[in-house]
Amino acid sequence: AIMLADEPFPLMSPERNVALYKYDMLTTKRTTSSDNDFQTLVKALDADLKIRDGEEHDFYNQFNKIDMIKYAVVAYDGDEAVGCGAIKEHSPDSMEVKRMYVPPQQRGKGIASIVLKELESWCKELGYKKMYSRNREKATGSY
Repeated sequence: AIMLADEPFPLMSPERNVALYKYDMLTTKRTTSSDNDFQTLVKALDADLKIRDGEEHDFYNQFNKIDMIKYAVVAYDGDEAVGCGAIKEHSPDSMEVKRMYVPPQQRGKGIASIVLKELESWCKELGYKKMYSRNREKATGSY
């Protein structure tokens, strides 16, 4: 589990009505699973996991539904969505990290760390004490 720490105050974006955070040249957007950019990145994640999982994909895929996710983050480099992640309540004091993904051509730039920091900050603002991930080994190469 990750113990939650303080994070920077958001800049509000009236045209998107979401909180945006600046990290060098990247911004993050807080959203839900209904966001088009989040859905596009998750489709790419699912395609990647189908290859990694092989014959086990149908079993694992049943746990990867996004329709109930209320807290998702998308990272942008300019207007390009370059990473995502989400959190979902696991218990009254903890959130689980879900659907972490960075496209292969964007990996190694710290994007996943930025998304995780934003998820951690949001988790704390919502009053949770912990967040954790139970990604299987095959999935960790997706960000």
